[in-house]
Amino acid sequence: MSLRLYNTLTRQVDEFQPLEGNTVRMYTCGPTVYDYAHIGNYRTFVFQDILRRYLEYKGFQLRHVVNLTDVDDNTIRKSQAAGMPLRAYTDKYSAAFQIDRQLLNLEDPEFLVRATEHIGEMVKLIQTLVDRGYAYASDGSVYFKVAAFPHYGQLTQIDLSGARAGARVDTDKYDKNDVRDFVLWKAAKPGEPFWETPFGPGRPGWHIECSAMSMQYLGETFDIHSGGSDLIFPHHENEIAQSEAATGKTFVKVWMHSEHLIVNGEKMSKSLGNFYTLRDLIARGYKPSAVRYLLASVPHRKPLNFTFDGVHQAQQSIDRLRNFRFRLTKESFPAGTSTVLQARAQEARQKFEAALDDNLNSAEALGAIFDMVRDGNTAMDHGDFCDGDRGAFLDTLERWDRVFAVLDDNDHAKLVKFGLIKPSAVAAADSAAEAGKDAMGLELGNGQPASMLVETLSDEAIEKLLAERTGARGHGNYARSDEIRASLLNAGVILEDTKAGTRWKRK
Repeated sequence: MSLRLYNTLTRQVDEFQPLEGNTVRMYTCGPTVYDYAHIGNYRTFVFQDILRRYLEYKGFQLRHVVNLTDVDDNTIRKSQAAGMPLRAYTDKYSAAFQIDRQLLNLEDPEFLVRATEHIGEMVKLIQTLVDRGYAYASDGSVYFKVAAFPHYGQLTQIDLSGARAGARVDTDKYDKNDVRDFVLWKAAKPGEPFWETPFGPGRPGWHIECSAMSMQYLGETFDIHSGGSDLIFPHHENEIAQSEAATGKTFVKVWMHSEHLIVNGEKMSKSLGNFYTLRDLIARGYKPSAVRYLLASVPHRKPLNFTFDGVHQAQQSIDRLRNFRFRLTKESFPAGTSTVLQARAQEARQKFEAALDDNLNSAEALGAIFDMVRDGNTAMDHGDFCDGDRGAFLDTLERWDRVFAVLDDNDHAKLVKFGLIKPSAVAAADSAAEAGKDAMGLELGNGQPASMLVETLSDEAIEKLLAERTGARGHGNYARSDEIRASLLNAGVILEDTKAGTRWKRK
């Protein structure tokens, strides 16, 4: 089935095909590196990663550019407040973004580019706009002349009839109801970083950065440009205007935008105390894989309501998938194959692919996989699952995870690697085991390391831990609940949370 994507420019879902050959040229807006990116940012970045991964899944080659905005009003103001040079200040948050990307399993783009390393391309583009009559200089700054570009507003379909001719704005952002000439190059101000150019000393405006960098690596016309819906106006509208005015060509074929993330039904805001970075969630005991799952679980064109209960449910969902994969790889089943189960695995694959083909409907793709997991577990429990059925189910699960990337249980190792948690948990488990206890403090009696404790816990001990876990969940202590699950798994006990309660079995 062909891939169909909603295009903000055309206001419809269109079949997608690259402009040239089998290579998709794609530009996705990255962060402004003046602080740690927040979960609203990562809602967009995870959507973009799902898009990238599914394009690869469909057999396309990628030429993907992600930008880092490391010079704008915010980065300058924050670096000055910190008493640091701009580059040193933005390096800190650029590095943090790279770590967060790895924690969330975001694939590396072919090009991760910084605005400050492309000033020459920006100056050249601005000069072209001046030469073609679309831009003018004033008081050391250069502005784009909106009235000279008749197609302005095509992305947002805004009405310019009330706009005041000759008005202009010198900041990087402005009110959505005030459509005016926007700045391309900003005259140097005392104490601010600047570059010497034919227009005089100064620095680029925000909008020109993405136009210059995207066309440098992808050409004057490319396939996909994406970002959050908050960037549609003025940022992406201005990108179209300045790019098409300079080249006389269509800038981008498909524009894709993800909707906002809210927290407990409210807009995320530091003043409301509901503003969270990925590191904030990690400090609360939540796993990056659970955050990724939650951010991917709602289709990108629908708002996502973030709650801590939602993160916990996401972790439960991942555990269910991992437990199912464990059963597929480790349990013994009778010889043979089941035609019905083989067809069931194939049906799940077709359904999750059809869902993603339909404008990346992640919710339906998840539903297709969990229906398969339910049917597979039921067949295993009833003795109907055969050894020859493993491959079909594992193949469908692996294909699904090539896009969603949450099944590998490597959160702890990554957090230790990047110094976000101390590697003491594993050491404490082995130390406790040497004293005759497991990581939860239960008597084991044989002094084995925790990593070797298989079938050493009694049924009574397991039930005590399950009761503690139930109590922890009831009080919202999901971090403790996850610790108990991990400890039991380490001791060879698999848990599965169902509507009827928690089931357990030994490896």
